[in-house]
Amino acid sequence: MAAKNNALNKPVTLSGDLENVIGKGPMTRAQVTSKVWDYIKANKLQDTTDKRQINPDGKLGAVIGNKQISMFAMTAAVSKHLS
Repeated sequence: MAAKNNALNKPVTLSGDLENVIGKGPMTRAQVTSKVWDYIKANKLQDTTDKRQINPDGKLGAVIGNKQISMFAMTAAVSKHLS
């Protein structure tokens, strides 16, 4: 039986800036979210006092902006780089 073809499982095209952070697409939204978090953790970009806040580096900043951003706003910012 095939998996449901919902929005999370449908492959999307990534912008060049997003591909610089997480690799070549297309990939599903679930994979994008997972890879963005892998990048954040690998580069220690979570705020040390408030783990819900992300402090982007140059590469991630090209996708979500260069100011500190909450994990919830980050998801919306990343989605602008998917088509």
